[in-house]
Amino acid sequence: MVGNWLKTSILMAGIVALFGVVGGALGGQQGMLIALVFGGATNLWAYWFSDKAVLKMYNARAVDESSAPKFYNLVKDLAQRAGLPMPKVYIIDEAQPNAFATGRNPEHAAVCATTGIMKLLTERELRGVMGHELAHVQHRDILISTISATVAGAISALAQFGMFFGGRDSEGHRANPLLGLLVMFLAPLAAMLIQMAISRTREFGADQGGAEISGDPDALADALKKIEQYAKGVPFPTAEEHPATAQMMIVNPLFGGGLQRLFSTHPPTAERIARLRAMR
Repeated sequence: MVGNWLKTSILMAGIVALFGVVGGALGGQQGMLIALVFGGATNLWAYWFSDKAVLKMYNARAVDESSAPKFYNLVKDLAQRAGLPMPKVYIIDEAQPNAFATGRNPEHAAVCATTGIMKLLTERELRGVMGHELAHVQHRDILISTISATVAGAISALAQFGMFFGGRDSEGHRANPLLGLLVMFLAPLAAMLIQMAISRTREFGADQGGAEISGDPDALADALKKIEQYAKGVPFPTAEEHPATAQMMIVNPLFGGGLQRLFSTHPPTAERIARLRAMR
């Protein structure tokens, strides 16, 4: 666990350092300093508000024991089994089967599922999925994943902003436009690779923790198999518009192939399923 935290901290530092690299490439030393300040401010904002921003982005609606008793009580029972405070519970009206957790700590956590996943899975399988999301809460992955999604999006915006307005090097000369174009394309790619490394180190741990919380590794394995099969054929428009948030989901929500699949933020589902079967 300590090793994972150290690795994740290094990876997160890499994302912040990217701000400085982008700023330096587009605006010299002054641009680097401005970008680092911007990166620090973005991290601070993300710590306090990124969870609310993500839930709003996905038009998630809060539910309780009266509006969604079956789902709410399922989460409540799992939270008690995990020894966690009761998280806020949300539902997204989307056909693609998926789910995620967000928040800055277990005391300020939220779990969210799409209507698609609730229709597709049996209650046993849904317990496995929500156990996985609560394991993210238990392992305190949710802050890291939410911040990395927010900061990665900000890096892309910074690169495009710098390219649009032009930049200057450390001597005040106008920056090379070819360098600007290169940064505009490579910075988001680098952010994506860092996100991929962060997410992949966490998913296996959440699968194991979720199986322990639900007490049924096969339930999560069966759920992942179903979700993988159905999600590929059902687009998720909000995720497509905000691909930096894809790594928060239990499976990759992006509908496209090519680079989106090549640089998936999730480990292969078949490998996840095999590890869960081995836990029996």
